[in-house]
Parts: sequence; C-alpha cells; structure tokens
Amino acid sequence: MVIIDNARILAETLDALRGKGAEIGFVPTMGALHAGHASLVERSVKENAATVVSVFVNPTQFNDQTDLATYPRTLEADAQLLESLGADVMFAPGVEEMYPEPDTRTFSYPPITSVMEGPRRPGHFNGVCQIVSKLFRMVRPDRAYFGEKDFQQIAVVRAMTADLALPVEICACPIVREPDGLAMSSRNARLTPEERSLAANISRVLFYSRDYARSHSVSETQATVLRAIDALEGLQAEYFEIVDDSTLQPVAGWDDAPGIVGCLTAYCGSRHVRLIDNIRYKG
Repeated sequence: MVIIDNARILAETLDALRGKGAEIGFVPTMGALHAGHASLVERSVKENAATVVSVFVNPTQFNDQTDLATYPRTLEADAQLLESLGADVMFAPGVEEMYPEPDTRTFSYPPITSVMEGPRRPGHFNGVCQIVSKLFRMVRPDRAYFGEKDFQQIAVVRAMTADLALPVEICACPIVREPDGLAMSSRNARLTPEERSLAANISRVLFYSRDYARSHSVSETQATVLRAIDALEGLQAEYFEIVDDSTLQPVAGWDDAPGIVGCLTAYCGSRHVRLIDNIRYKG
C-alpha cells in the first residue's frame, strides 16, 4: 500500500492503474478507523482491482468547532489497518491540499436536506458535498462505499452525484455493530466505559421498536422510542423520525411507502457525545 498526501501524485498513481484496465473502488473516511470502515474496505477490495481509502477530517462539515477539535485522529493505526485489509492507496491530504482556497460552492437537495440532520446541523451537508465532490474528482472511482449508519448522508451523496453527473456507483453497506448492538462509530472512542455501556441501549430500544411496530402505529412507535431513550439517565434523544427511505420525509402510516426507516440521534454522557443509529421497519 502507498500513502499519498498530494492530489497530483494521487492522479498519476491512479492513471497508471487505469492504464492497466483496473476498476477503482473508493472508501472516503475521516479516519479513526474501526471494523465498520473495515467492512467497506473489504467489500471494495473484493469488487475492484484497486482500492483507495481517503483519511481526512473535513473541517467544512463541522458546525460545532469543539466537535472538530475533539474528533479522534489515529493516522498511524489507520494506515496499519488499511494495509492489512489489502487497500492499495491511502490518501491522507492536509487541509491546504483539499482547500487551497475557500470552497464557496453551495449544495442543497430538498426535501432530503430539509429534515433531520439538515436543520439541526446547519452547513453540515454542504460541507459533506464539498469534500465528497472534490474527492470523487480527484480519485475518479468506479464505485464508492458508504455505511448505512449515516443513512441521510448516503441519500445526500446520491443526490449530489446525480446533480453533478459524476460517473460513480454509490454502494450502501450494512451497519456494523458491536456484540452488544452498538453501531460502530469513531465517536464511540470518546465514551467512558460507563457511557459505552449506556450507549448500547440505543440499539436495544431500536430493535425492540421493530417488534413493537408490528402491532402499533407509526406515531405510537415514535413516541415509545423517544420515551424509552429519555428514561435512561445519561441519554437524551435529539430526534427520532420514521421516514420514507427514498425521500426521507416522515410517514404517517406503515403503508405510506415501500421502504420505511427510523432514524435516531441521541446525546450520551456528561460530554454529550452525539450518536446516530437507524432501524429498518419495511422494505
């Protein structure tokens, strides 16, 4: 595996691979890699002749500067993991490489960006689109892999890819969970052991709600999840929305859409670590 921090060298390296007929798989990450990321890399390695993984903590998608400052950075460990997984290229640029000048482009894809994370994290999805579009143009992958834990982000990336007519297949990959059910996330590293145990209740509540929903309405299911999360000392729900998996708009009934997903965001512990998860009810 080669480690590259320069876009020009990246382009030269990938052009040489394409010249041999290689299809390129791409996994964009912000580092602090875990088994969830590893599953994306493994799928890319399986489906493509060459795999590129970017490691870049993108400042433009953080609306909370404290969150940016405390985001875990483990570049050396990340490189060791990627090499063991069979990645061909680790692209780890600095901020100056990705943003030699301010990116003033704006991206908005209502109704997808108008709900859930959109209004609660102003500028977040605009920053996601800025960096992912830059990376897509630098890497020019045939396929790009994203985890379904960030369910709304995948919908936004699909919309941006179509809008910019980028020839990239967006591949959504299942959530990878810890043995106790907690969705794997780089932010889990910020949890104390006590908070880590508490956070596992998020998935327990969601799994319970999947059974509960079989005999209860959408509104009853939503209210039950919110009450269950808020009843646990140290957990506080920010929102729980039950939505059409295509438009991300709230549904009123289980027959309103062929695919329905419940998306939850909650704060955990005294430092209010923000965790997201989702559960599929239908489709």
